[in-house]
Amino acid sequence: MDLSIGLSAVAVALAVLVIVTLAIGINIVPQGYVYTVERFGRYARNLEAGLGLIVPYVERIGRRVNIMEQVIEVPSQEAFTRDNAGVTIDAVVFYQVLDAARASYEVSNLEVAMMTLTMTNIRTVVGSMDLDQLLSHRDEINERLLRVMDAAASPWGVKMTRIEIKDIVPPADLAGAMARQMKAEREKRASVLEAEGQKQAEILRAQGRKEATILEAEGRREAAFRDAEARERGAEAEAKATAMVSEAIAQGDLAAANFLVAEKYVEAVRAIATAPNQRVVVVPIEAAALAGTLGGIGEITRAVFGGEGAPPRSRSGLPPSAGTVPKT
Repeated sequence: MDLSIGLSAVAVALAVLVIVTLAIGINIVPQGYVYTVERFGRYARNLEAGLGLIVPYVERIGRRVNIMEQVIEVPSQEAFTRDNAGVTIDAVVFYQVLDAARASYEVSNLEVAMMTLTMTNIRTVVGSMDLDQLLSHRDEINERLLRVMDAAASPWGVKMTRIEIKDIVPPADLAGAMARQMKAEREKRASVLEAEGQKQAEILRAQGRKEATILEAEGRREAAFRDAEARERGAEAEAKATAMVSEAIAQGDLAAANFLVAEKYVEAVRAIATAPNQRVVVVPIEAAALAGTLGGIGEITRAVFGGEGAPPRSRSGLPPSAGTVPKT
């Protein structure tokens, strides 16, 4: 009886030992992690993501290393620029573990070491720059910090992916002075732009006046040319008319002369009647002379257009009714 109880206890103990041994030897590594394996306290190998086996009681899991990209919030700190201006700076650091063994056994506390290294290098970079350069060249600061931090963290098996300066806060009195400086710069820029605009406007107006003057002169020249051409045409027409009248007179036809005189006479009367400074015009015209003149015009018209049955003209060139006073 005692023997069977002892055998049962041994079997249970062996079963428990087998279960514990299997539990120790079988490890499931989640994605994004790497487990280090230590044999008798010394680093031996890594277990990648998935199912991993180790030798129970000889090997054990050393460190569980996160190989995903991680971020560290660097707390705000005071730093002084090259021109002795105090500023408050905070930043964030992005890194990724590339070598789990070195990140586990080359540095005691990786996160604290990286934060301390970042704060130290931020002070170094800020101290090498003026305040204006510091505020306007954040990309340069980030690039310099990344280069220095990556070189410093490389022995730890860590890759620095990004370093970003979140905020740079100057002192309150310095911020007020910077605001006034910015306002003065903007007012200066506005004045310069306004002056340039006025200058450009004056240039454009001067060019417009120049072009208008040129066009006006060209217009006057064209008008003068056309007036001269019109006067020349008129003079040619008048010369031709005078020649024709002279030829008619030379042939003994005085009706043409009467027509020319009557035309000038009527034009003179019309000019006097349409003068802008006259309201009442009294012109003593002899009825018989005017009738004779009009009759002469009609006679010439019939002669020119060859009307049949036209009454004969007298040698004096006057129509039959001219100079004859009807009997009463």
